[in-house]
Amino acid sequence: MRIINRKPTRLAAIALGLLPFVAIVVTYAVASHYRRLDNPADKLLPSLSDMAATFGRMAFEPDRRSGDLLLWVDTLDSLQRLGLGMGVSVIFALLIGIAIGFVPHMRSAFAPFIATFSLIPPITILPILFIIFGLGETSRIMLIALGTAPVMTRSVAQAVMDIPRELIIKAETLGASVWQMTVRVVLPQVLPKLITAIRLGLVPAWIFLISAEAIASTSGLGYRIFLVRRYLAMDVILPYVAWITLLAFLIDRALLLVSRRVFRWHHLQGDSL
Repeated sequence: MRIINRKPTRLAAIALGLLPFVAIVVTYAVASHYRRLDNPADKLLPSLSDMAATFGRMAFEPDRRSGDLLLWVDTLDSLQRLGLGMGVSVIFALLIGIAIGFVPHMRSAFAPFIATFSLIPPITILPILFIIFGLGETSRIMLIALGTAPVMTRSVAQAVMDIPRELIIKAETLGASVWQMTVRVVLPQVLPKLITAIRLGLVPAWIFLISAEAIASTSGLGYRIFLVRRYLAMDVILPYVAWITLLAFLIDRALLLVSRRVFRWHHLQGDSL
């Protein structure tokens, strides 16, 4: 049997999935060990134990100045900004995307504008957002929304246009109104693809979030990373990067699980990444 037709067992799949992560950790541990042999006070590659101790301190020991558990305060603030920004994007993408994909006049009016706006690097308009909305939360949330909404809108519009025309014709034959077709035909077909668009949109959303927090913020994961960089505190930066990666992974897996549970028919053709 050819290798492309062989599927690993569940245990083998888990082992293969963990292998790259284990390799990275082992490689780092070896590199850190040999680097610290020459200079025990080296800050570039702190040991795994030092990073674990720092992570534990920031997670479970109150800060001397504020009395807060810094890791959880930063995480809560960042997730709140991320959630609000993505929430605005989802609402915009759902409403405008369905309108563009389903109504030809709306497509002619807004599709070229959305396509053009999606090509603007969102980080370049961050100074404009700071000028308009100030240095508060609104500018950070708007950066996430503006950075993700256009691409998600195009994905939703394309999903609507991919709906078989036969379904629309059948609904029209049965006397359904435009609103009824939108709710009963278009929306159920689009929602699972909207979740996929959200999962893809979360990648740039994290980038915009960290960038905005690094430039103008007094809390958040990005703020903490860029605050300690001046001290070369890699024992803080690397665990925070790993923590952000873990959060992003868990959110992505949660969305995939929701999609599989709620829209099982959408995943019948094969596995989803």
